[in-house]
Amino acid sequence: MTNPATDQRVPLLGEERQLTFPSGFRWGAATAAYQIEGAVAEDGRTPSIWDTFSRTPGKVIEGHTGDVACDHYHRYRDDVRLMADLGLTAYRFSIAWPRVQPGGRGPANPAGLDFYRRLVDELLEHGIEPWVTLYHWDLPQPLEDAGGWPERDTAERFVDYAVLTHDALGDRVRHWTTFNEPWCSAFLGYGSGVHAPGREDAAASVRAAHHLMLGHGLAVQAMRAARPENEFAITLNLYAVSPAGETEADADAARRIDGLANRIFLDPVLRGEYPEDVRADLREVTDFDHVREGDLAAIATPLSMLGINYYSRHVVAAANPDATPEPYWRAPSCWPGSEDVRFVTRGLPVTDMEWEIDAPGLVETLRRVHDEYPEVPLYITENGAAFVDKVVDGEVDDPDRAAFVDVHLRACHEAISAGVPLRGYFLWSLLDNFEWAWGYTKRFGITYVDYESQRRIPKSSARWYAEVIRRNGLAAG
Repeated sequence: MTNPATDQRVPLLGEERQLTFPSGFRWGAATAAYQIEGAVAEDGRTPSIWDTFSRTPGKVIEGHTGDVACDHYHRYRDDVRLMADLGLTAYRFSIAWPRVQPGGRGPANPAGLDFYRRLVDELLEHGIEPWVTLYHWDLPQPLEDAGGWPERDTAERFVDYAVLTHDALGDRVRHWTTFNEPWCSAFLGYGSGVHAPGREDAAASVRAAHHLMLGHGLAVQAMRAARPENEFAITLNLYAVSPAGETEADADAARRIDGLANRIFLDPVLRGEYPEDVRADLREVTDFDHVREGDLAAIATPLSMLGINYYSRHVVAAANPDATPEPYWRAPSCWPGSEDVRFVTRGLPVTDMEWEIDAPGLVETLRRVHDEYPEVPLYITENGAAFVDKVVDGEVDDPDRAAFVDVHLRACHEAISAGVPLRGYFLWSLLDNFEWAWGYTKRFGITYVDYESQRRIPKSSARWYAEVIRRNGLAAG
């Protein structure tokens, strides 16, 4: 097996001395409700913004929707057995808000909660720790119709939903994450419009980011008051950000993108303040009049842990009017006030998403959070790669994916050795699934899903990961 980041052979476990992870290190995998559950109109579930968005012509490749997805709603027992076979010690999944609280207001839907009760019970029966994410992008459509995340009321509605869900499951689920990747919800959903709900409004995207964080802080306060023994987190998608050259203009471009990608969330959540330079960068977009007294104190409610999703590095340069337009996830309007910044590729190996493979950026990101912010236990809540997979004689061999995970786990071990309090790793993803605006054209899973038959085929990367878990480590290499 070769490592796609270095073109060097990856040692197999057992060939050399081992890099051992700390005792109790959590080994998990992650999924999201809309990407796997299907059953979008069953047992009282009502539409989310992703149901609406995926039905809008031209928004999702080939018109794909999450109507069926991986049919996890009906096949969850089989999927839990897959997890048990892998030896997972934890499973991170999200709860569909419109399944639990149709319309986003009012009492809980018993049938919706019962599904998650059954899933949690099945996980616990197999010795797998359930890790709940309350929001992975599926806002109930009526709340979007009322203004969505740019409106303060949506944060208050989220708190009600969080309390309903925590009251029902908090006796058996200890680990709770409020939001997954609020950057995507705010800036892809309301800025560039390439994610649901598909709006293109820079000022609205900044307000959405604030209200997502506000909902997080208020929800943690409410849930912790009910069950202080539980642990609460938010998951942020963070990037190492580097200037493409040595000019002051490139350095400033890197500062601006770091502000919008990382510090606009890290600073409020961990320090209770917005960075002054980010405020200045956004002065033509917003005057921050949506930030009220007490908001930042609520947002900075102490965390039990911080989730970090890491996939790649941003390398940026100052404006060049002749530059080729960038792919959709780096569309200029994702970066309010910094639309002129260019994202530069360096010729490194890439995944099927065309994301450069940069494991050193993970070490940099982990050390930066540890060194520059108040200490909090850290978890990698997503890390993985899409590659083109093919079934040959009933098997799926995906050495590039195993090599990708290998090099990033080595980065995790390096960070731990440097003193970073990294406590666990959740691989993205357990299953191939609905990959948002890419539909079913990109596969991130360590389990292949035949979407016609719903057959699950563990890939060679799944067997490799199971061995890593069994040994609690990697060959030293």
